[in-house]
Amino acid sequence: MGRRSPSTRLQAALAALAVAAATGVILTIPEASAAVAAGATGYASQNGGTTGGAGGQTVRATTGTQIHAALCGRASSSTPITIQVEGTINHANTAKVSGTSCNTAAGVIELKQISNVTLVGVGAGAVFDQVGIHIRESSNIIIQNVTVKNVKKSGSPTSNGGDAIGMESDVRNVWVDHSTLEASGGESEGFDGLFDMKDNTQYVTLSYSVLRNSGRGGLVGSSETELSNGFITYHHNLYENIDSRAPLLRGGTAHMYDNHYRQLNESGINSRAGAHAKVENNYFEDSKDVLGTFYTDAAGYWQVAGNVFDNVTWSPKGTDYNPAGPNPTSNATVSVPYAYTLDSASCVPDVVARTAGAGKGLLVSDGSCTPQSPSPTPTATASPTPTATASPTPTPTATATTAPPSGTNLSIGAGSDGSSKADGTSYGNVRDGNLSTYWSPAGTTGSVSVKWGSPTTISSVRVREAAGAGTVTGWRLLNGNTGAVLATGGAAGTATFPATALSKVTFEITGATGTPRVAEFETYA
Repeated sequence: MGRRSPSTRLQAALAALAVAAATGVILTIPEASAAVAAGATGYASQNGGTTGGAGGQTVRATTGTQIHAALCGRASSSTPITIQVEGTINHANTAKVSGTSCNTAAGVIELKQISNVTLVGVGAGAVFDQVGIHIRESSNIIIQNVTVKNVKKSGSPTSNGGDAIGMESDVRNVWVDHSTLEASGGESEGFDGLFDMKDNTQYVTLSYSVLRNSGRGGLVGSSETELSNGFITYHHNLYENIDSRAPLLRGGTAHMYDNHYRQLNESGINSRAGAHAKVENNYFEDSKDVLGTFYTDAAGYWQVAGNVFDNVTWSPKGTDYNPAGPNPTSNATVSVPYAYTLDSASCVPDVVARTAGAGKGLLVSDGSCTPQSPSPTPTATASPTPTATASPTPTPTATATTAPPSGTNLSIGAGSDGSSKADGTSYGNVRDGNLSTYWSPAGTTGSVSVKWGSPTTISSVRVREAAGAGTVTGWRLLNGNTGAVLATGGAAGTATFPATALSKVTFEITGATGTPRVAEFETYA
């Protein structure tokens, strides 16, 4: 396949999209809009689910400044809100807005240190023109039915480090759906990734979206040693005219199914540094080296099934270049904890063409290659009926008790991280053996994890609270390697469950009377 320069190849594929800037005002919608349809799928349905602004106020915005004003006008940084966007969002109409419930910046849509937000395009559509969407230290975010284009990291104007949508620093539960992310070239033309995740970003789903005309599709992890990201699902997306990173995985687990990859010019799914990719029922077309470990000798892993390789070429193996083809076979087994329904790979180009991207009416597939309208009611955990290849979330067999466990507290000397933290608190305080120190989430919900450098077998945990503004009223205990639920409960205390070998365990707070204080997160064999 012949090569052309990124600028020539990509500019030839694009037509200029000129939409006049809107200057309307924020309008409060008396009832929740049906624009946000169905529920999150894939890994975004795990870890408590992703519901965005469901149950909160719905407002309308026609400028970036109005989006920021809507976030800043909430009672708190976690008050649910749905922001309906119509028109063109650009640098001229995206200013910083200040408030106690937001942390915004000019020239970028800043979803920083917040939770429970839905951003959805309505009406004639929402186009973020050279303005990226930045998600940082946030959770439970839905972005739906929007177009983000030509975001630059160099040249003028710049926004969001050149990422169309970028997530970093303790991000949890993001669902991006029916959106179009596009550039007009590669790094030499000033563009970076279309869909990037780094610095402890987990439980993300990208569905029914289009990524095109870019040097870089997206990455999970910013370096070979930055391995805190994972649990990502990509399904029913179109990757078109992408040079590489479709995506690049550094560590973590990802699930790619029913995607259409067309004209991947240099490499495609790049699983490296111990990453595990489940790759099934995708259609790869007119592309090169669509799966493997590329540009490194740090091996990654994959499980393949049901894929179609149509006019795909493969390079020879080298010390730092390991294509999975020309006859891709699995080198690992990768399980996922949720239910899903597969379309046949043979119909993927058709069904993705009819459903993926902004402005497609939020159509989805029913598992038989037939587009249909989704249920209008958003839910956190709704999943399609599983197929033979699906692995639904098992029913927890744990027992919540009040009796403390016996033995050595394995959390002492381990590592820790979390979804967010209140000012003055630390993740490490939950494993220091000191009941006078504590971690608090930035609100009433959040998660904290204990992690080890190698698999450790545990069968019980004990969570001890410090007196404070609130107490835990609901929680889930998660296997940090698979996302599987180990236990659930109400008040904090002790839980036992079948012995499980893992390298990370997460205590997720789903409800509290106020901001809780976790003094110790003890783990026992």
